[in-house]
Amino acid sequence: MTSHETFHADAHRRQPALIDAGELAARLQRGDRIVVLDVRWSLAAAAAKDPTSDVPVGFDEYRDGHIPGALFVDLETELAAHASHDHGRHPLPSKADFQETVRSLGLQKDDFVVVYDDLAGMSAARAWWLLGFAGFRTAVLDGGLTAWVASGRELETGSIPRPQASGVAIDWNRKPVLKHRDVAHFAQSGSLLDARAGERYRGETEPVDPRAGHVPGAISAPTSENVNESGHFKTTEALQKRFESLLSADVPVAVYCGSGVTAAHEILALDIAGIDAALYPGSWSQWSNDESLPLETGSHKSL
Repeated sequence: MTSHETFHADAHRRQPALIDAGELAARLQRGDRIVVLDVRWSLAAAAAKDPTSDVPVGFDEYRDGHIPGALFVDLETELAAHASHDHGRHPLPSKADFQETVRSLGLQKDDFVVVYDDLAGMSAARAWWLLGFAGFRTAVLDGGLTAWVASGRELETGSIPRPQASGVAIDWNRKPVLKHRDVAHFAQSGSLLDARAGERYRGETEPVDPRAGHVPGAISAPTSENVNESGHFKTTEALQKRFESLLSADVPVAVYCGSGVTAAHEILALDIAGIDAALYPGSWSQWSNDESLPLETGSHKSL
């Protein structure tokens, strides 16, 4: 039996990483204890934001219409630490800071958390990964807000104040992380997936970070290939086929992107396929800032 066959067998025993709009609506209607989080954010919106504004990216859209009862979460301040040259654009928050965030959301350890966005899960997956890293049961709304609206369900407007803070004590390190010092060796001995768009991987363009290209030995696997035209994740079988064409057997898997946000989306897709993967949080924004580190351009292995 190959490692991929083992992964696939395990996939059927995993906690589902996705929830569809119908199931979420039904569970909310019957009064299940579910906390819904709106995690709308995008790199383009962040780049276009007025630097003098203190309104978080995505908050205006949230206020204009969100799933009833959903709380807004600011990806840049609550799901990441401050950007830095040494650690990248969206470093992981500290345990203490993230504990403060989940307490402010009123989360309890036995809560089921559903996260969504309006970008095929690209930003919501960061919340899914980080909440799982902290020990919470979490699922991404498949298809996001678009799927909720397409199913004929209503939105709520305005801003919902946060509930009374909880006193929850979070776990930490519940998911594998690839440390910066280990990336170069990992790329030579494991399968390191680059989740950015192919043109950024190949070094044809770099709109954000200081150098263009990719970590030597990394494999191009754009997150856009994880979903279909409607923004829903592809089937388990389709994702298994996709990753089998990219990954080497019997080696560990890790993922990076520009700053560790959409890499979580790739890890979610891998999880659906039954494959465990580590996150390189600093991603290209950390690697490319260190001029002592090598890079490659052009194609290595891609879809």
